[in-house]
Amino acid sequence: MPIVPFDSLPDDARVWVFGASDALRGELEAALLRHVDSWLAGWQAHGAPLTCARDWRHGRFLAVGVDQSATGASGCSVDALFHILQGLERTLGTSLVAGGRVFYRDARGMVQCVDRETYASRARAGEIGGDVPVFDTTVTTVGAYRADFERPASASWHAQLV
Repeated sequence: MPIVPFDSLPDDARVWVFGASDALRGELEAALLRHVDSWLAGWQAHGAPLTCARDWRHGRFLAVGVDQSATGASGCSVDALFHILQGLERTLGTSLVAGGRVFYRDARGMVQCVDRETYASRARAGEIGGDVPVFDTTVTTVGAYRADFERPASASWHAQLV
C-alpha cells in the first residue's frame, strides 16, 4: 500500500513519535524524510502491506502512523521501524529513538531537548514552570497526537517533573 497523507489517518490509528535530539534542517532533514518515505512505501506486517503515513514537525519530530483497521503493525514490523531509524542516527548525527528525553519550548519558542533529570532540575530552579509548552512523544494514537502532542507541562505527564 502506498503511503497515504497523514491527515487521512483516523484518530484511532496507532502512532509512534520520534524526537531528534538535535534539530534537522536542510539536507539532513531531506535525507531523513526521503529515507523514511522510501522505507514506509514497502512497510509490511507478516507480508501484508501497512496503510501508513508520516508527519514531520518543527525540524525535530517524526510521527509514523498506521491505520490498523486493515492490517495492524506487528511486533516485528515495529522493531523494523525502530531499527531503520537507529541506522540513520549516525548519518544524521542525532538520536531519534533514545528514551528518557524531554522536549519543551524555551522562552524564545525554540524546541529544546534535555534528559529528565535536567528538566526536573530546571523546574526546581524555577526556570521551567507548568505553563511551558512540552511535547508528549508517548502519545499512542493519531487522535492524541493531533490533540495533545504539544500542551502545557501542567496538563501532561511532565507535571510530575515540575
